Amino acid sequence: MTITAPGRVCLFGDHQDYLKLPVIACAINKRVLLSATKNNTNTLHLFMPDIHKERIIANNESFEYLEPGDHLGAAIKVLRRYGCIPSEGYNITVQSDIPINAGLSSSSAILVAWIHFLLKAFGCDRPITEQFIAQIAYEAEVKEHNSPGGRMDQYTIAIGDVLYLNTREEDSFERIGTQLEGLVVGVSGIGKNTTGVLGSVRANAEKAIAQVQTKDPSFDLYTAKRTQIQQYAPTISEALHPYFYAALENHCITLEALEAFKKDTIDYRLIGKLMYQHHCVLRDQLRITVPLIDIMIDAAMEAGAYGAKIVGSGMGGCITALTTNKNQEKVIQAIKQAGAQDAYVVKVAKGTQCHD
Repeated sequence: MTITAPGRVCLFGDHQDYLKLPVIACAINKRVLLSATKNNTNTLHLFMPDIHKERIIANNESFEYLEPGDHLGAAIKVLRRYGCIPSEGYNITVQSDIPINAGLSSSSAILVAWIHFLLKAFGCDRPITEQFIAQIAYEAEVKEHNSPGGRMDQYTIAIGDVLYLNTREEDSFERIGTQLEGLVVGVSGIGKNTTGVLGSVRANAEKAIAQVQTKDPSFDLYTAKRTQIQQYAPTISEALHPYFYAALENHCITLEALEAFKKDTIDYRLIGKLMYQHHCVLRDQLRITVPLIDIMIDAAMEAGAYGAKIVGSGMGGCITALTTNKNQEKVIQAIKQAGAQDAYVVKVAKGTQCHD
């Protein structure tokens, strides 16, 4: 059995999904490849050559106690609740061409592929759908570890294409496209501290919103308008102003992008412009960029990209740029010359796939 799962690029909505605000993301054609063969034992023997690790999991391991960050064990723990219980042994090799710790969700892609394998190998008490795989991955990665993240990574990777995810409602999503021409990814080579950055930004954003709601209990971030940024500014402590501004402004940008994606013909210039506006909020208000990321973004824009932005939680990782197909190579070279570890074209991809 072979399972694949894609990486993902967040186009709009970084630091939004944990606030129950919508995001737009797409799966990309960098993938995890999980290959499994029966081994006539009572163990799941994982080989992970990319990181030079092996792991053996006994079929009867329930993972009542989870080590921090053990998403593979958390998946088994969650799946047992749905009747998916390992009953045979397998040798499992996991390889990937998704950059590690770079903002393209390599760890979530591995988790989605792992869950897809377990469900196909051992079954469960309900239909196996893309949405179900996504939900299990979210429960394993976020809820079981009380993590500050949201649903974007797991749902985008499991379902694929260009996805609008309404994080306010469980399992609420819409495919809004199957391609996005001219997409480039630049890899900075600077690793991220995902949990630390997410936790800090989330805490401050929630404090700012709570201060507003203390003064006005009827305030709803989901339906708020740009004009309310200034209206509520006096009710928020000065240190929290940027977090409130970022939450509301980026929500409005995401909604504008959604309308653009729903047009009969995509206006790539507008999508790119909105991507860069989103990035400027992440850079100037949330301050989640680093100098090399800023230099890479500037280089892409100077090379003629319609727009560019940091991807993921921030403080390192990757950028993505949108340009024309003809201009992709120029943008790639500009990003590399700016100091990036790598840069390349990516395509919108399908979600997790099983090949028996």
